[in-house]
Amino acid sequence: MTEYAHPEVLVETGWLAEHLNDPAIRIVEVDVDTKAYDEGHIPGAVGWNWQTDLCDTVERDIVGREALSALLAKTGVSPQTAIVLYGDNNNWFACWALWQLKLYRLADVRILNGGRKKWLAEGRPLSTAVPSPAPVEVALPMPDETTRAFIGDVMTLVRDGEWRLVDVRSPDEFSGKLLAPPGLPETCQRGGHIPGAKNIPWGKNCNEDGTFKARSELEALYAAADVGRDKKVVAYCRIGERSSLTWFVLQYLLGYRRVLNYDGSWTEWGNVVKAPIERGA
Repeated sequence: MTEYAHPEVLVETGWLAEHLNDPAIRIVEVDVDTKAYDEGHIPGAVGWNWQTDLCDTVERDIVGREALSALLAKTGVSPQTAIVLYGDNNNWFACWALWQLKLYRLADVRILNGGRKKWLAEGRPLSTAVPSPAPVEVALPMPDETTRAFIGDVMTLVRDGEWRLVDVRSPDEFSGKLLAPPGLPETCQRGGHIPGAKNIPWGKNCNEDGTFKARSELEALYAAADVGRDKKVVAYCRIGERSSLTWFVLQYLLGYRRVLNYDGSWTEWGNVVKAPIERGA
């Protein structure tokens, strides 16, 4: 991991297995399948539900400051706690959670390399016991949204030659053949992609075992699409979770100078009147 720009943001399964009882660390599972945690999780891990804990469903927004402060307090996470996030689907929502925690200026937030998939494949222990950590006092600051793009920002940036838009969805979503992956309800009126976007599906960042690819492979992947380290990047997907993984790779593993996550993503752009779109590969 030392090859990455910021290797400190990743932990390996072996390291975590040795630190399960470390009181300075809180392990948090965030899954696409919100039932997975109850079926068995890393011992001592608390579970955050992305649908109820990490978003404001009324405003269609990320979790608010007061709600996140309460969640952290309830699960025993102080601003000084080292947080290790992991989940299914190669850490989609774990990366989304990290992105949000960074907006709220949490200093020590890490991702378990390989996530739930690698932990299970290695036959490491699971538990169904739900921990009850002692509550702590948490009062988060207002979010720093300098790594977040809104639709007005994107409409401006697409005309700036220094910026690159990276659509991390599947080729069928990018082309407009599909509006959303099978079984996922959030959708849009129109299929396609933002004009000028490069299609680099999120899964290309990962190996078969769920770990992130080597830095040299990642750099080659993005350079081939003219999204090199000299570019500023806006990543998007459907609702902002898959693009959080790409944001994490570019921001922390490759050390790009400016990376934004457009979490409104295609469910916003594809529904906005007169927002331009392109179709096809």
